Amino acid sequence: KIGPQRVIWRYDPILITHHINEEYHVKYFEILASKLHNYTTKCVISFVDFYSKAQRNLKNLGAYEIRDQDKIRIALKLDEIAKAYSLKLETCAEDLDLSEYGIEHSKCIDPDLIGNLLGVKFKTEKDKNQRKLCGCAASVDICAYNTCGHACLYCYANYSGNAVNRNMAGYNPDFPLLCSRLTSEDVISEKNAASCAVLQKSLFD
Repeated sequence: KIGPQRVIWRYDPILITHHINEEYHVKYFEILASKLHNYTTKCVISFVDFYSKAQRNLKNLGAYEIRDQDKIRIALKLDEIAKAYSLKLETCAEDLDLSEYGIEHSKCIDPDLIGNLLGVKFKTEKDKNQRKLCGCAASVDICAYNTCGHACLYCYANYSGNAVNRNMAGYNPDFPLLCSRLTSEDVISEKNAASCAVLQKSLFD
C-alpha cells in the first residue's frame, strides 16, 4: 500500500551461540529475503552489542563476541543473498567499516531517504542523544523503556520485569500515552520544533 521504498527490513541482532551459528543465519536470511524482497528495497543488519542491561541474558544464552573477520564473512554471505533478490544491504551503528565491500552504514532516521520520498531537501544535524556510531538525524523519540511484553533476552529497552508488568497493566487504548495515563503529578511541556526543510531553491537543483 505504501510502496517498497518506505519499508526497510531489519535483520538484527546477529548473534552467535552454540545453537545459532553462521549457517543458521544464512539459511533463515535467505528464507526471509525470498518472502520480503517484493515489499522492500533495503535490509539493515547489525551484530549484537553486549549492553550492560542485556549481558546477563546474553551470557545465559551462550552468546559470545563475534570477531571482525567472522562479521565480514557473515556480512558478505548475507550481501550475496541480498543482491540475488535485488536488495541493498546496509549496517546500523557498526564500528566495522564494510564500505570496501559495497556495504554502507545506514540511518534509521535518514533525511536523504525522507527527502527523496517527499520531494524536499532537509538540513539536519546528527542526533546527539544517540550512540556515537549512530548516524541518525536529530529526531524525537516517542518510545518508552520497560513497555514491551515480548521479553526478548537480548533487549536493552527492558531492564525490569516488574516495571514492564506495571506499565502494561496501565495500558489503555483510549489514552494518548503509550503505557500510562495522565495524573495530577504529571507535567506537560510543549516542545519547540522548527522545520528542517530547505525551502530556498538552489541553482544546482
